[in-house]
Amino acid sequence: MPELRRGERRNRAPSLDLRRKPGDRAAVGRKSEHKVGNYIRTRAAVAKEAADAAGAIVVVEKERGKNRAGKKTRTRLGVGRKRAKVAEGAAAADKKGVKAVCVEEVGVGGGEGVQCENPREAMVGDNSGGLSANKVTGQEEEGSTSPFPERVQVGGSPMYKIERKLGKGGFGQVFVGRRLSGANERTTGSGATEVALKFEHRSSKGCNYGPPYEWQVYNHLGGIHGVPRVHYKGKQGDYYIMVMDMLGPSLWDTWNSSSEPMSAEKVACIAAESISILEKMHSKGYVHGDVKPENFLMGQPATPQEKKLYLVDLGLASRWRDSPSGQHVEYDQRPDVFRGTVRYASVHAHLGRTASRRDDLESLAYTLIFLHRGRLPWQGYQGDNKSFLVCKKKMATSPDMLCYSCPPPLKQFLEIVVNMKFDEEPNYSKLISLFLGLLGPDPAMRPVNTDGAQKIIYQVGQKRGRLTIEEEDDQPKKKVRLGVPATQWISVYNARMPMKQRYHYNVTESRLAQHVDRGSADGLHISCVASCSNLWALIMDAGTGFSSQVHELSPHFLHKEWIMEQWEKNYYISSIAGLNNGTSLVVMSKGTGYTQQSYKVSDSFPFKWINKKWREGFHVTSMATAGSRWGVVMSRNSGFSDQVVELDFLYPSEGIHKRWDNGYRITSTAATLDQAALILSVPKRKTVDETQETLRTSAFPSTHVKEKWAKNLYLAAICYGRTVS
Repeated sequence: MPELRRGERRNRAPSLDLRRKPGDRAAVGRKSEHKVGNYIRTRAAVAKEAADAAGAIVVVEKERGKNRAGKKTRTRLGVGRKRAKVAEGAAAADKKGVKAVCVEEVGVGGGEGVQCENPREAMVGDNSGGLSANKVTGQEEEGSTSPFPERVQVGGSPMYKIERKLGKGGFGQVFVGRRLSGANERTTGSGATEVALKFEHRSSKGCNYGPPYEWQVYNHLGGIHGVPRVHYKGKQGDYYIMVMDMLGPSLWDTWNSSSEPMSAEKVACIAAESISILEKMHSKGYVHGDVKPENFLMGQPATPQEKKLYLVDLGLASRWRDSPSGQHVEYDQRPDVFRGTVRYASVHAHLGRTASRRDDLESLAYTLIFLHRGRLPWQGYQGDNKSFLVCKKKMATSPDMLCYSCPPPLKQFLEIVVNMKFDEEPNYSKLISLFLGLLGPDPAMRPVNTDGAQKIIYQVGQKRGRLTIEEEDDQPKKKVRLGVPATQWISVYNARMPMKQRYHYNVTESRLAQHVDRGSADGLHISCVASCSNLWALIMDAGTGFSSQVHELSPHFLHKEWIMEQWEKNYYISSIAGLNNGTSLVVMSKGTGYTQQSYKVSDSFPFKWINKKWREGFHVTSMATAGSRWGVVMSRNSGFSDQVVELDFLYPSEGIHKRWDNGYRITSTAATLDQAALILSVPKRKTVDETQETLRTSAFPSTHVKEKWAKNLYLAAICYGRTVS
């Protein structure tokens, strides 16, 4: 049943609480917000204004092949002035071929001679700042929407009189509805005297295309084990309304009302029954997407259902199995997309990977640990990069540390679920059997009803479930995520026709030019560069196809003036690298085939900008980092037909193999001390041999390179940063 959320939640209006609870109030993700009309200014907007007030950021692009040095480039402050002056400046800049926007991006080339961000997009609607399109919580009953009806009758339901409010969120309200006639003494079912009525206004975010998406999910899942049933639904006036059973307190309320942590037996009961509920939901082809204590509700007190556990709020549910084909959905990663609640979300959800069954189980593990210990190590983070910091902490916290003082089954459960593959089918009976030793012998005396868990155990066979655990312990499978974080070289090798290739590493700035000149004299050009411990690594070969090349060492990360000067000479960036102190090495070449180019420097991986450029026909052709800053270069006419990103706080081994299976090959790599990013592309022209291999080594892979050369595998990309050993 939809439940009022606590904690940060993305991509959807906060959900609502159908529980009967005195003094109930909205507990959705709270922010220090400033109201502007019917909209709010987010913390991101305030932070952005403060940061941008320190200086102007400009986007400039020039036509290829035309000397425009005689024209003076004009700039405008993107922020920090009154809106009228900004609008006036943007209009004037349009006439000059220059636009001021709120991103740090520089570009060259193209038919129109101008390539810039949409100033309106820079101000509205994303985490970069400006005004948020999210309405202020609770505005629905304050004039921005229609008043609620006094009586409700939808979808053939009886007539209900609206009584007290149970809860509210940003786009909906939940009330108690009392049946006016024909009621019975039952507390649940379509004939109950009291029901929960959930209202969502037709103009709310969840109803942009008709009835709320949650309706569709309840049509498939309502009434299965552990999921409440929607008795009636329909539209009355301006509202979509669901009529549902009243339920009791959530697990969060139960935990919060107690002065002591939940007992091991109660947590074990919750674990076993929760797994059985998720098994039923998964068997229908859905994952819940937001498993947390607030979304597990008990039955109404003093009723036969008071010990029964329910999983509610299906607004973020999604399909893990394609409906027509019955096949598992395709793997993907969109680092700008997060769905769920930050505290309990799986690491894969933080990283924007397609939801699958493993994510529900990982969120359940965090839920159980929270209920038993009362706190998770990543609680307390604040700010616009909260999700980043929480994900980083989750990846860095070992099961031993996270499950300290917890019963051993909790640690076993965590280690199993975080190491599941994307499309792996969970062994639900095995997971349930982990907790059986903590349960009391008499099911009737247990604090939570475990009938669903018992049915699964009996169906599979309790003895068989225990044997499976022992067998798998004898033959451990390769871990997907767990491991010791490490800082290593990541090297990528492509199959090529025999050619001459040369590498240099631990190169100081004073000797860099000497190595480049020597290679040039031998007919070699730089194909990729990297850095480690403030020393450079240089790869030169005869297979680049470049006709001419220049490079610059600069104390500035991606020196804009020099780059623009070389663009005027028809050189394009072909490789970049950076040091921790901000120094950068930029290599620019002729003969690349590129027709237009832009780059961006960012304090975090700039996927939103990359995604925008993809839509404009650009592809990533170079990447580098300098300390924690990212530099990304994108070009038109890159020779790629499609491109994806793999981003991880360790090393995205599973994602890389999934991409390889679909015809992608790694074309760019970069890493900080926290994250590794790989760009994988589909080339327009297929090579005869598409073999590609990767290595992770603590030292520069000089020995491995020579071994690869013997197999006609040549270094194609290299970087140094975060991986896992």
